[in-house]
Amino acid sequence: MTTPHIGVLLPRDLPAHLVLEHARRAEALGFDELWVVEDLGFRGGAAQAAAVLAATERLHVGIGILPAAARNVGFAAMDAATLARLFPGRVTIGVGHGMPDWMRQVGAWPGRPLTFLEAYTRALRALLRGETVTTAPDAPVVLDGVALDPSSLPEVVPDVILGVRGPKSLAAAGRVAEGVVLAEPCPPAYVRAAVEHVAAPTPPRVVTYDAACVDDDEARALDVARHALAWIGEPDWAPHLAQQPFAAELAALRADSASPEEFASRMPDAWVRELSLAGSADQVRERIAARGAAGATTCVLFPSGPDPLAALEQLARVL
Repeated sequence: MTTPHIGVLLPRDLPAHLVLEHARRAEALGFDELWVVEDLGFRGGAAQAAAVLAATERLHVGIGILPAAARNVGFAAMDAATLARLFPGRVTIGVGHGMPDWMRQVGAWPGRPLTFLEAYTRALRALLRGETVTTAPDAPVVLDGVALDPSSLPEVVPDVILGVRGPKSLAAAGRVAEGVVLAEPCPPAYVRAAVEHVAAPTPPRVVTYDAACVDDDEARALDVARHALAWIGEPDWAPHLAQQPFAAELAALRADSASPEEFASRMPDAWVRELSLAGSADQVRERIAARGAAGATTCVLFPSGPDPLAALEQLARVL
């Protein structure tokens, strides 16, 4: 059984003037990790990571995730190496396919996404280790004698983990990366199934995201969290739900609801309990422990509610 580290997500839409305050407060409250996201139209992952690493002293910072096809791997390696060199041992690099619609919007969706991601990850890790990389001209990722200057190489090579969800992509993570970032929701059954698909020779790092709310009044906590689950049931999230006994009922409810908001309002409390980290501090600790027993090594809490800084204070009650 793993005792997970507890991290917190930096909300993508947090006003810019609150970003550093959020990071410093997360560190002061005792969170182990802070994870930043890179969603199209919001803030860049490497830029956020650099800012919050510089603004804090011990907090481990994860980027979850950088869409691989949006960045030349040589330049992505430069960013990753710079962060790791300046802040040794404090950064994890998450890469993934990216959301297909967003990637198509910017003209960067590869013809063979999984083949590309595997080649990209192998090249990124090799560059971070100080290797010179050359690939064939027709390879998914083309490099010709590319290497990082020794002055730029990190003393502590950062973990590279994949933000993926499908069985084939999870299996690829076991071949080419140190672990996975699992997007929300991450009930224990999904975490366990994902770890089985990864099938790494050594236990992988498994970072889970979950909507979270801590309140002594469980009903109030569930009500806050349920609105963060409004999008559950879309086809891309089927792997998160496949192991649940209520998967078919959930799909039927989604189809019968006129909007995501109506769907969320009609979700039974039992589903919200399973698909989020919501409840009293003791209840949330129990659910974090269940994710750890399933293989999670870090549980990242996604602040729910209208005030992210106030939510941060409440979430810290589980520490």
